[in-house]
Amino acid sequence: MITMPVVEQSVVIARPASEVWEFLADAANWPSWEASIVECEQVTDGELGVGTRWRGVNRILGKRIDWGTEFVEHQPGKVATSKSVEGRLGFTATTKLEEVDGGTLFTYRVDSESGLGGVFGKLADPIVAKAYSRTMRASLDNLADLLTVDS
Repeated sequence: MITMPVVEQSVVIARPASEVWEFLADAANWPSWEASIVECEQVTDGELGVGTRWRGVNRILGKRIDWGTEFVEHQPGKVATSKSVEGRLGFTATTKLEEVDGGTLFTYRVDSESGLGGVFGKLADPIVAKAYSRTMRASLDNLADLLTVDS
């Protein structure tokens, strides 16, 4: 049985969920906090919703990974899920927001369909997943700091 890498991290952000959601719903904001994303843009017109497409570039362990996603789930202020529709790496990314004491619990999860090491080689999966997990942890801390700097 092949298990596909899952990387999931959470952070509490001292802001209401509506404000966190508003920030996350803008593709242009992602490179400001998500350390592996170097480019991100919405390529379809209109507000974020099911069917919206984003395109971007990640850099993981020095390797450029181009991707395109389409949102398949969208519950404003609560959850959004996108699936890759372009690029060499198949993945699903889910963001969830939950009101908690002290602000908003933000959970970010990436499920890799072919293994995160697919671009590097199957044997690299555990190494790439561990490195990406560390990057995601730092990214969520960056997001929390960025959104609470003026609070």
